Amino acid sequence: MVEDEGSVRVDSWIWSVRLTKTRALAAAACRAGHVRVNGERVKPAQALKSGDEVRVRQDGYERVVTVKRLVRKRVGAGVAAECLVDSSPPRPPRELLAAAGERDRGAGRPTKRDRRELDQLRHG
Repeated sequence: MVEDEGSVRVDSWIWSVRLTKTRALAAAACRAGHVRVNGERVKPAQALKSGDEVRVRQDGYERVVTVKRLVRKRVGAGVAAECLVDSSPPRPPRELLAAAGERDRGAGRPTKRDRRELDQLRHG
């Protein structure tokens, strides 16, 4: 079901074009402030229009997409790709993400100093 007129809820659209696995996760991301439309934080019921820029933050990575077509129901991957323009930066390699939080086996619980150093690595 592809629509070209009107508006669609942002959580429904994010789920429909396969940016999240479930609609409940899409709504939770909106409530947590991980979804922005045209630079503004949005609630799950926010109306979305064609041409809006949607930013979804997941697992330390931000997807930046522009709404090309509105869909209400979940569609296949091919149709979903036609409904958006993806201008996201490239994903960092997994090796870099995993290395930041690794500890030697048997090293025990991290000290306060260790936790501060880990936070510096993760959040800059």
